[in-house]
Amino acid sequence: MHMADALISPTVGAALWLVSGVALVWSCRRVQQSPHEDLTALMGAMGAFVFAAQMVNFAIPGTGSSGHLAGSLLLSVVLGAPAALVVMASVLTVQALFFADGGLLALGANIFNLGLVPCLLAYPWVRRAWAHQTDGCALQPKVRRAVVVAALVSAQLGALGVVLQTVASGVLSLPFEGFLWSMLGIHLAIGSAEGLATAAILSFLVRARPDLFLRLHGQAVTPARTGRYKSLLVGLFASSLLLASGGAWLASNRPDGLAWSLQNVVTGSPNSVPVAAVQPALEQTRQLLALPPHPVAAAPQPSALSASSPTETAPDARGAWAGVIGASVTLALVAGLAALLRRRRHHHHHHTP
Repeated sequence: MHMADALISPTVGAALWLVSGVALVWSCRRVQQSPHEDLTALMGAMGAFVFAAQMVNFAIPGTGSSGHLAGSLLLSVVLGAPAALVVMASVLTVQALFFADGGLLALGANIFNLGLVPCLLAYPWVRRAWAHQTDGCALQPKVRRAVVVAALVSAQLGALGVVLQTVASGVLSLPFEGFLWSMLGIHLAIGSAEGLATAAILSFLVRARPDLFLRLHGQAVTPARTGRYKSLLVGLFASSLLLASGGAWLASNRPDGLAWSLQNVVTGSPNSVPVAAVQPALEQTRQLLALPPHPVAAAPQPSALSASSPTETAPDARGAWAGVIGASVTLALVAGLAALLRRRRHHHHHHTP
């Protein structure tokens, strides 16, 4: 569901940058105030894991399309909504800067659709259900159902956001109803898969580290042993490297839900939309920083869209290496940002009379 710069106008892009920026400032302050001392390392490990998981596209039978785990809902349950939004924004920034997945102009829109919507609007469903999570060693059925519902809701709201933002931008001549139903339909399947995958991953993590979840959700517990916690972090990062390196070879090479929907409905050439002075600079920055191609084909440019069959790309070793580098960069970026926020918290408390 990553929007490309070519789909969005400067006005819409700037507006969503503003909205997402305000939400991120609030989230950073909440992370800074968090009492959980182990949040920094966990944010980094989970960021790397979600980055890697997004590289593994799964085919959607009978459609010619594919989807992947977005990960915001998983992050929200593990870290809390504010920290999850910070992590997802970092993941999307790394993808936009180094992998041409999305774009810098569209970054605010992607943070809104893939981060703000699931973290702040859909996650509360799961948080309310978590009150029934009395058993620290197994994910309760009510929580499992809430995770699936929240994933479906976030996928549908995110897809609706993409449609409205694309149509409002006016870059493409789109049949609104056709684009809307195509996006909602394909993301119904993607959201269902995300919900089931998220519930499965959470079931494993709850069994591996029940005290982590109970503490984050406001319940008093006996802290786990340090060695056990370190082993969880090591396991998460090892899983990230495995997913990142194998994702280039195992992922479906079909276009994702957004690219597939556009190819089904776009006709004609792009509309004439004024180009903001900042756009060439943003694109030049992206090209300077770009690593080898992402293993999953990025959203096509408007001029390349047609009603023809989706094109598929073959995986290669460069994508695998780039995935490993990307997961590592995400880990370093998220952990460094979280550590900076936590250091400022301690500095503030130290100087408070």
